[in-house]
Amino acid sequence: MTDITILTCKRFFQPEEGTPYFEEVLLERRLLQEALERRGLTVSCAYWDDPTYDWSQTKAVVVRTIWDYFERYDEFSTWIDRVKDQTQLINPISLIDWNIDKHYLADLEAKGVRIVPTAYVDTGAYRSIEEVCKEKEWTDVVIKPAIAGTAFHTHKVLQAERSSFEHLFENLVSERDMLIQPFQETITTLGEASLMVFNGKYTHAILKKAKAGDYRVQSNFGGTVHDYVPTPEEISFAEHVFNMCEPMPAYGRADIIWDTDGTILLGELEIIEPELWVRNHPIAAEDFADGVLQYIKE
Repeated sequence: MTDITILTCKRFFQPEEGTPYFEEVLLERRLLQEALERRGLTVSCAYWDDPTYDWSQTKAVVVRTIWDYFERYDEFSTWIDRVKDQTQLINPISLIDWNIDKHYLADLEAKGVRIVPTAYVDTGAYRSIEEVCKEKEWTDVVIKPAIAGTAFHTHKVLQAERSSFEHLFENLVSERDMLIQPFQETITTLGEASLMVFNGKYTHAILKKAKAGDYRVQSNFGGTVHDYVPTPEEISFAEHVFNMCEPMPAYGRADIIWDTDGTILLGELEIIEPELWVRNHPIAAEDFADGVLQYIKE
């Protein structure tokens, strides 16, 4: 029996593309694998929809680069509902179920965490962009699905463009719950900081910046990654967010931005399949492995 299976998607299991980014993803997987092996664990890798893999023959599954799950959510949901009874999931299934839907932001806000202001427009309870913006006194906004990643179905809607987006938004809400958030202008000037937290403790951070003329910081939209040294307040904020989770995640990241007054806001908490930039700070693989090992011991 294998101790740990690192979970990925087929695209990253044996990638055909030889791009630098794919090499970075594989390096990060290797750093985690080697750190786990140094703790005496046997480690393998599998993609989540591999029909031949016996999940009952691994003690635990560390959920990593499953970066197609939100595009095939019904399939993934069926898969994880089956697998959770065959092996241990890390982070645990309770955290996955909670964090997979961005309504978790409302839970954190209720616990006192400062989040990007958010309106939730759920399937079966449609409200137009115009209606929400008038109620909240918002001008330019961003719409995005409650279950998504990598800017999937995410659109910036300027005040003058609301009417042209209403049909698209209504169609999206007919299929999935959606969020509306006021556009934070600082994302185009200051960027977005990602603070990695393993087993409750901050380890390292990076800063993501959008390309000129865009607001999306993801690399597939031309975004870039930069070194970043967070302030003590930012570190405390990120660790506080993780302390609000039940139970404590083994690993994850807090994405923060700043409003025009410099107030720290949580953009997203990523504890399912976050990119963690361990390759930028290889020693953090040891903290990552310790967080995983803590769940194995439990």
